[in-house]
Amino acid sequence: MIKISGLNKSFGSQVLFDDLSLSINKGEKVGLVGRNGHGKSTLFQMILGNVEYDSGTISIPKNYRIGHLEQHLHFTKATVLEECSLGLPEGEEYNTWLVEKILSGLGFSENDMQRSPHEFSGGYQIRMNLAKLLVSEPDMLMLDEPTNYLDIIAIRWLEEFLREWENEFILITHDRSFMDAVVTHTAAIHRTKARKVEGDTDKLYGQINQEEEIYEKTRQNEAKKRRQEEIFIARFKAKASFASRAQSRVKKLEKQGEMKALDNIQDLELYFNSAPFAAAQMMSAEEISFSYDGKEPFLIDKFSLAVGKNDRICIIGKNGKGKSTLLKLLCGELKPVSGEISKHPSLQEGYFGQTNKIDLNDNRTVSEEIRSADKSCNEFKARSIAGGLMFPGDNALKKIKVLSGGEKSRVVLGKILVTPSHLLFLDEPTNHLDMQSCDSLIEAIDNFDGSVIMVTHNEMHLRAVATKLIVFDNNKIITYSGTYDEFLSDVGWSDEGK
Repeated sequence: MIKISGLNKSFGSQVLFDDLSLSINKGEKVGLVGRNGHGKSTLFQMILGNVEYDSGTISIPKNYRIGHLEQHLHFTKATVLEECSLGLPEGEEYNTWLVEKILSGLGFSENDMQRSPHEFSGGYQIRMNLAKLLVSEPDMLMLDEPTNYLDIIAIRWLEEFLREWENEFILITHDRSFMDAVVTHTAAIHRTKARKVEGDTDKLYGQINQEEEIYEKTRQNEAKKRRQEEIFIARFKAKASFASRAQSRVKKLEKQGEMKALDNIQDLELYFNSAPFAAAQMMSAEEISFSYDGKEPFLIDKFSLAVGKNDRICIIGKNGKGKSTLLKLLCGELKPVSGEISKHPSLQEGYFGQTNKIDLNDNRTVSEEIRSADKSCNEFKARSIAGGLMFPGDNALKKIKVLSGGEKSRVVLGKILVTPSHLLFLDEPTNHLDMQSCDSLIEAIDNFDGSVIMVTHNEMHLRAVATKLIVFDNNKIITYSGTYDEFLSDVGWSDEGK
């Protein structure tokens, strides 16, 4: 177990932790939540010994092994299997079947396991680090956004793995449904302190909200009584017959102290800028085929789709099968080898991809870049959107050139939010957002008065948004008219995908 007591940490005038205490007991699987910038990753790094704290204690038992998901990539072995076998505990170096089992669950084929680690994309290389961590059998797992580079099949596998995990873990993720499915307890970093409950995120936030409502009512009642006492003291302190009573009440007020009003934590509100559209159909794809070398076999083969008003189409399936490629074809970033894509002449589109950060001007601020997408967007609106995308206050004045890749992705999303659109193309738009921002964005998608085509691996978001699915499974692409739960019931994932 880990015991954190009286932890304090400040960065200049910003107080991150104030007398924060939290314990992780034997067998507890803890989801760690909180707004972006409230200290989740900092607390992770303090437990790992990488960040110093101002005061307090973090107690870790002797010989207690903590394993955490490495984001940096450094490989020394010739094959994926050999590389990931480095994670096996001492004395179990030859149990490579365990490594094969975990790699298979994370989407690696038998052939993949014999390839060089350097042949794979960054996302699959992160999966190798995850495999090394999972086979190492530490006393505690520390996982910071482990689902970011996983497809829906691998996420389902990891969910089952963590449910069966017998030791402790601490999990940070923006995927609320994933967290709720695997944790026994949920802890929040809230108002510079930690709050932990047995149960899921709904139970935790329900208790926090209830406690803060009670606190506020109590504070208002105390303030009312205090004003009455202060009126009595002001009226009678000069009268000799009441002087002692007035003085007694002054001492009582000083002893009681005054309950402070809680700082207002604003709920994030995001809105897409929908433009009016009169026609019934926005676009269609007729028998489109595509491969990057222009030759067979095609990654996309004779695919057809019609997009009407207010469609909510989600593209799902394993990584590397062509989901993002299909989205790029539909929005015009790529041209099909054969077939035709037709769009209504007045169609206005918004596209959020994983690679369109290059469209940003390095010398503009976050706010200026958002405003550049729509002339009618004023500074107040741009700053509000920036806040919703985790650039609160003066962070909206940061130059684009100093931002990380994830931060630049959020700026691109901000530009799409203000651009008048009929049809949105969104490729995993909730990556790099915290849990509250994800909820706000999905609500904005739901309220958008237009159509949406979105790639996502988040099953909670699928259930909230999708009315039609494009499914990549078993080396085929199918279109399913219905919700995600209806798809699971009627069709489901193939045996190959499980």
